[in-house]
Amino acid sequence: MPSAFQLQCHLVLILLAASKGDTRYLEVRDAGEDEPFLLLSEDLKRELSAGHIYRRSLRCIDMLSIEGQFTFTADQPQLHCATFFIGEPEELLTIEYDFVNIDCQGGDFLKVFDGWILKGEKFPSSLDHPLPTSQRYTDFCERGAVQRSIRSSQNVAMIFFRIHHPGNGFTITVKKSANLFPCNVISQTPSGRFTMVIPHQHRNCSFSIIYPVVIKISDLILGHLNGLFLKNPSVGCAGVGDFVELLGGTGLDPSKMFPLADLCHSFHGSAQMKIGCDNTVLRMVSSGKHINRVTFEYYQLDLQEIENRKENSIEEFCFPGI
Repeated sequence: MPSAFQLQCHLVLILLAASKGDTRYLEVRDAGEDEPFLLLSEDLKRELSAGHIYRRSLRCIDMLSIEGQFTFTADQPQLHCATFFIGEPEELLTIEYDFVNIDCQGGDFLKVFDGWILKGEKFPSSLDHPLPTSQRYTDFCERGAVQRSIRSSQNVAMIFFRIHHPGNGFTITVKKSANLFPCNVISQTPSGRFTMVIPHQHRNCSFSIIYPVVIKISDLILGHLNGLFLKNPSVGCAGVGDFVELLGGTGLDPSKMFPLADLCHSFHGSAQMKIGCDNTVLRMVSSGKHINRVTFEYYQLDLQEIENRKENSIEEFCFPGI
């Protein structure tokens, strides 16, 4: 059975393409309890590629994965609303205020957050984001605030809003731009392949997959050769400035997740791990002295994968009783 965290995340991701009156655009991939993703259909993709601007109304809790213009108009007091934005791993998001009619003095607000927050947990974590948490918020109602366009630092962002009076609301435009060196990423899908590169930058980068998965690392270049170590208080990559770690947990924030394994040295080959946690993160720590790169692929675990442990080269984690 999916956990509460997975159900909350899946609810958000199900809203990825859902919109009133646009059900003809929805497709379910491998429909079932364990695959709740709704994908945009080819009809909508063709319309967008033809140069049409996608427009629709926002719900109080919503999610967007495409560019377009989006409007929220309150039909009753809406006090706890949020919209989650997500792009492809190699994309940054820009949110532009086109029109805002809210009562800031009366307690309304409209805030952009650089990343996601779910149940008090942030992605990227405070350890991985280039800005302190306070600077990741852009408050439309803040005195002296004139910023009408906000660009994210990664492929996810969100807005929070509260509107007391029916008829008030706002219109925003969401645009995407290329990110040559994606750092912090939330995957839209439970399977894929990705190469993370940190070129001479002192930063930490996390790739988050909100599913139990098999993750296979095929290539790792850290600038300093062969080692994967299961986490242990007395061993690991302590003192090494460049390494990759695998994390698992039940929340969104990588800094609050359980460290499962360290990869301290470069290798070419294959290292595989089954991670049965609600959320799996591959995190690269870089000193800035080298060009670090890791290539990996991942796919969602199923019951047969869980039962068949003999194929796994490393101990499984997060499975009760295993």
